Amino acid sequence: MGRDRIAGPALVLGGAGFLGSHLVEALLDDGCDVRVFHRTRNWSELTPVPKLEIREGDFGNRADVAAALEGCRTVFHLIGTTVPKASNDDPVHDLESNLLTTVQFLELVRGSQVEKVVFSSSGGTVYGVPSTVPIPEHHETRPLCSYGMHKLAIENYLHLHHQVYGLDYCVLRLANPFGERQRPDASQGAVAVFLDRALRGEEIVVWGDGSAVRDYIYVADVIRAFLQAARYRGEPRTFNIGSGHGLSVNELIAAIEEVTGRSVQRRHLPGRPFDVPVNVLDISLAAAHLSWSPRHSFRDGLRRTLEWLQSVRLADRAATPARAQQRD
Repeated sequence: MGRDRIAGPALVLGGAGFLGSHLVEALLDDGCDVRVFHRTRNWSELTPVPKLEIREGDFGNRADVAAALEGCRTVFHLIGTTVPKASNDDPVHDLESNLLTTVQFLELVRGSQVEKVVFSSSGGTVYGVPSTVPIPEHHETRPLCSYGMHKLAIENYLHLHHQVYGLDYCVLRLANPFGERQRPDASQGAVAVFLDRALRGEEIVVWGDGSAVRDYIYVADVIRAFLQAARYRGEPRTFNIGSGHGLSVNELIAAIEEVTGRSVQRRHLPGRPFDVPVNVLDISLAAAHLSWSPRHSFRDGLRRTLEWLQSVRLADRAATPARAQQRD
């Protein structure tokens, strides 16, 4: 086991997204040259600086990916085109846009200067219904959604490329990240979505009776795990990244009511077949090998996320008159 500086330049696949933008900033702060690869020009979360290069491209396009890989030594793979609840609706699209494109990417890595790949997997979906809680990395993996299955398949392809071609890699099985920049209008990310609805006085949809337990981890702690994984050399290569504690949906909503000072109206719908009753990750392996553990409590992260959402709402209100004047 060893820990070195991150080999640069570093390529962040999906670097303009929620996790990606935070990771890019952290890499720049660490002194690393960074290249961002993303499919759109929505770079509002990224401030142009000398050590940052931004490239637009399609992850499924070999030429785009090959050009992005050129000269890079560390790659963070954060690209994903689906979310757990929708992946079963079109598993063919899920596999084609995530697994097949990643296998193509790994084939291109073989002919590049890349030394290390860090992959963002899903601790919330790869295990399925747990037989023990908290869930250790050696727990059996029986996903209930296509999303978890493609994540697990990518993990296995990384292992294949390590065994056959010598690629160094690390897999982070993330719990439920939350924090600033998480889209409140997205179909994934209960903390941001619920907070935003509470601020707007809108009802929150709860699938089932609200007793389902999840592991929520603040974004700054997730990003530290990515940096540690990039520096890490050795075995094991797969790590759970979570808080190590669980909150039910009802407890999450109660915490949101407390921090916002507002009562929340709930609408209960029947539970979904792919929702497991509990998912809390055992993070002791990351503590032992990555020297990583979360530094932020859930309440601290929730408060920071709330402050960010409130600042965004204020900025939007301030910008509305200006936009109206431009239309006039």
